[in-house]
Amino acid sequence: MHKTDSASTLGPGGLDLTQAFFKPISNAAPPSPTKRHNKISVIGAGNVGMAIAQTILTQDLTDELVIVDNKPDKLRGEMLDLQHAAAFLPRVKINSSVEYSVTDGSDLCIVTAGARQNPGESRLNLLQRNLDLFKTIIPPLARYSPETVLVIVSNPVDVLTYIAWKLSGFPSNRIIGSGTNLDSSRFRFLIADHLQVNAQDVQACIVGEHGDSSVALWSSISVGGVPILSFLENQQIAYEKETLENIHKTVINSAYEVISLKGYTSWAIGYSVASLARSIIRDQRKIHPVSVLAKGFYGIGDVEVFLSLPAQLGRGGVLGVTNVHMNEEEEQRLRDSAKTIMEVQTQLGI
Repeated sequence: MHKTDSASTLGPGGLDLTQAFFKPISNAAPPSPTKRHNKISVIGAGNVGMAIAQTILTQDLTDELVIVDNKPDKLRGEMLDLQHAAAFLPRVKINSSVEYSVTDGSDLCIVTAGARQNPGESRLNLLQRNLDLFKTIIPPLARYSPETVLVIVSNPVDVLTYIAWKLSGFPSNRIIGSGTNLDSSRFRFLIADHLQVNAQDVQACIVGEHGDSSVALWSSISVGGVPILSFLENQQIAYEKETLENIHKTVINSAYEVISLKGYTSWAIGYSVASLARSIIRDQRKIHPVSVLAKGFYGIGDVEVFLSLPAQLGRGGVLGVTNVHMNEEEEQRLRDSAKTIMEVQTQLGI
């Protein structure tokens, strides 16, 4: 695959523009040997992959962006389209290739490649179509970037994150699924819309499977630091549990609705994954509900299953899991969600 890189020469054999245009500084010291160069690779040039790539570029999160896909013409077109926006973006080197060698030395690898979710199709039904694909993607990423953090976005994300962990041989802290990070954003938006406040002032979390068995943590929701359910009870304000459940159902159905209307989801997941990239690359140590190895947390037991929990993210990947409050019902639903994912893994024999 041809790569378009910046060149400092013009004409055959050319004039070196760098030497002609700039005069060197006398007695200049060499650059610091400290590594300051960040490299992010996005696997998959579909709607989701390109939305993530575009958001990463506009938010100035990396020095080098690599895009890998198995469709060379589309891939080159997407790369050129981004490169042509150079005058409007921070200076970033953008490369693309059908070969995984271009990802060499990546700090972060984001996997979006996979079969597109069809209208009405559950995320878990996508698994079999994506399982064989991951066997061709994950091993070369691990080989070319053995110190990278892997972020899995392809659906069904929880099981595919587990598969990526097994195929890569990486420690579990360097394998992250995008999980319910976007679900939680949708949840916060709906609560904020309901209360007519800014979504950034709403602290609310969806955990468990990124799918139908997800769990809304109503007991720990707060707005501006005020716990919502405790406030309603203290003020003797009546509320119906059915109303809460309907908000959660809307969250679950949100992706299906977008897919039925426009054919795919892209912008929200682009912003969601870029927020994960920022926390990791910039070592922000922010807490995100993402798919992590849940073994031993919240009574899930000694089973190897990935599902979303509120996790602190930094340069090393997952730094820890937050000990968020859950009531008995929420903990039981989380364990049920884990069982749902485990049943699928068992059927696949992995």
